[in-house]
Amino acid sequence: MRVVIAEDSVLLREGLTRLLTDRGHEVVAGVGEAEALMKTIADLAGTGELPDVVVADVRMPPTHTDEGVRAAVSLRKAHPGLGVLVLSQYVEERYATELLAGSTRGVGYLLKDRVADVREFVDAVVRVAQGGTALDPEVVTQLLGRSRKQDVLARLTPREREVLALMAEGRTNSAIARQLVVSDGAVEKHVSNIFLKLGLSPSDGDHRRVLAVLTYLNS
Repeated sequence: MRVVIAEDSVLLREGLTRLLTDRGHEVVAGVGEAEALMKTIADLAGTGELPDVVVADVRMPPTHTDEGVRAAVSLRKAHPGLGVLVLSQYVEERYATELLAGSTRGVGYLLKDRVADVREFVDAVVRVAQGGTALDPEVVTQLLGRSRKQDVLARLTPREREVLALMAEGRTNSAIARQLVVSDGAVEKHVSNIFLKLGLSPSDGDHRRVLAVLTYLNS
């Protein structure tokens, strides 16, 4: 896996680099500004060496507001096959919604505290690089909890809501089954019921897993 890291904190940037390289992944560039990130990706794309995933801080210089996530959104539009995982100190719903509003493949939003769990963090980076989704549980909780489509959410049973939250974290059916201590078949039934209640047809393909969450965000 080839990674570009955009983080203005040198210590955190070097720490992320070490975490990934120690596990056999290649960090092809590390930058501290959104403008440098955009230029780096453009240069790599120009040589046909686009990375698999970008890990970027939401807030970056010069204003430390939304430069990082703005760059992430732009990169997803310019390079649909590029995975983008953003890191944030807090759950910022506007930024999370904007990032997730387009294609649902190869996108992640994690709180920086999640980096402390090395295995979970690296798994999330790999999942996004492979076209999957990685959403922090706290992000899922806030986005679902404050959704304006509570009438749709109300159709789900408490267990289906629990399964939906785990789906939104990017977990497979087998992983959900282990988490909830139920059979794979039981999870498959819950997932089918969720798709049915949210009006997601088989023609939506594999994206239904993420669309089941994004339905609430695009109101």
